[in-house]
Amino acid sequence: MELKGTKVLAFVDEEFEDLEMWYPVLRLREAGVVVDIVGPKAKTIYHGKYGVPITTDFAFDEVQSSDYIGLYVPGGWAPDKLRRYPDVLRLTQEFHAAVKPIAQICHAGWVLISAKIVNGYTMTSTPGIRDDLENAGATWVDEEVVVDRNIISGRRPPDLPAFSKRFVDELVQFHKHQEK
Repeated sequence: MELKGTKVLAFVDEEFEDLEMWYPVLRLREAGVVVDIVGPKAKTIYHGKYGVPITTDFAFDEVQSSDYIGLYVPGGWAPDKLRRYPDVLRLTQEFHAAVKPIAQICHAGWVLISAKIVNGYTMTSTPGIRDDLENAGATWVDEEVVVDRNIISGRRPPDLPAFSKRFVDELVQFHKHQEK
């Protein structure tokens, strides 16, 4: 496995979209990635919109972006909460400044908007936040997955297979480049 031993940080808060959290996390783990689930509090259970639980490994203020090769932000209603935490915005900006892969799907674009990193990027999302992305300076397109430089964006749960595969592919490329 090309990604064995690498680490990805995944943000979580209450009311994440269950499939958008678990499908990519499991796919990343299958590829050998250690996925740290990071939320407001460490060792705490958070619930998805449909009740599926996930337990955090760490709190936002306990992690450093330099320990990870990528960032994952799932959708649901959690991104509206996540973007209010200064540590979430700081970490997102640090991943972006280091040009590390940042994957987001559905409503997760709200986090990237609040981190002020979408201006000049082509992205997709749920159509519900199209205006938000455009008003923040992104070009919105209706595609299952879009990669523009280090940002990988997806629309919604039916796009998870293509989105998750592309995120893994981008992490592999980043990791290979990093090893040189």
